[in-house]
Amino acid sequence: MILLDRRYIKHFDWCSFGIAFILTCIGIAFIFSATYRPEQPFSIFFKKQLLGAIGGFLIYFLFCSIDFRRIMRWSYFTYFFVMLLLIYTIIRGAIGMGAQRWIHLGFIRLQPSELTKLVLPGFITYYFYAQKETLRFSFREFMPLLIVLAISCLLIIKQPDLGTALLLLFSGLIMLWLAGMNKKIFIYGACALLITAPISWKVLRPYQKQRVLVFLGQGASHKERYQIEQSKIAIGSGGFFGKGFLKGTQNKLLFLPESRTDFIFSVICEETGFFGALIILLLYLALFARCFMIIIRLKNPFYQLLASGLLIHIILSTIINICMVTGLLPIVGIPLPLMSYGIANLWINLASLGWLNSIFMRRFFLAE
Repeated sequence: MILLDRRYIKHFDWCSFGIAFILTCIGIAFIFSATYRPEQPFSIFFKKQLLGAIGGFLIYFLFCSIDFRRIMRWSYFTYFFVMLLLIYTIIRGAIGMGAQRWIHLGFIRLQPSELTKLVLPGFITYYFYAQKETLRFSFREFMPLLIVLAISCLLIIKQPDLGTALLLLFSGLIMLWLAGMNKKIFIYGACALLITAPISWKVLRPYQKQRVLVFLGQGASHKERYQIEQSKIAIGSGGFFGKGFLKGTQNKLLFLPESRTDFIFSVICEETGFFGALIILLLYLALFARCFMIIIRLKNPFYQLLASGLLIHIILSTIINICMVTGLLPIVGIPLPLMSYGIANLWINLASLGWLNSIFMRRFFLAE
């Protein structure tokens, strides 16, 4: 049942909402710039993102208006349905850009791997919440979660979508760390990962190997280095104040690939320079700091775990994308939250922030 109680509304966190709104609007503006052509100023991508943002904020307010504990229970069972969708995607999913990641629903394409980022925090939290009153568990009780997480990641890798799989894996492991899983397990896991690295390398697809080699600066041709080289040129050529809105040459002359999606930050850097990039980073920092303040104020450890999980995937995506376009990490196809083109990704991020705001709005009434 949707709750519109004034007691909750007056505790709405306008600060985190305002920052998310500003970042989304800036993202729309630079998607317009990245896709602008004199013969067709308003591209289909700009129009879709604008409509997607309107729908996204409706989703944000919907999640705010529903009791977060109800959404948490729904997400526990929804997660298994999402896993079935991942299996269906591998068998009958739509193919695009060499990957099979989408399900056609007529007017829209659903990407089940995006849904996993939203429902995973609720799934993990409710698993613990339904068992005990405190976060104290043995390793045996963590095993089902590790198995489900591993299966989910393997299904996403099969599509293939290594970036989202790694993002989901690290988000889940961080949540289990926060839930109190023995730290020795992480050390053993890291050692096992290092030992099996040669096997993992053989499993990677050729283009994934090339991305790693480009990052390491070894054995890659000019064609394979093209994306990151053009991104660095765009970022560096912006100088301190940039070339001006709609005046980025790397973007306008079509040298920068995927400028509206994975490399939107490069477009921002070229057109607004170091100053504009710094503003964007400070906005993200302010958003995360505000969300951390919300989490700290929660007294219930389960609600803290849920809120942390909702924030983790957004933080990781932001760090990975910015490091990726600046050459500090291999290119893995992770979009910049709230700013890159992509309706599904935008909706998932706004839904996560709306869910987090729902927790904040009800923090004084959790005992009821």
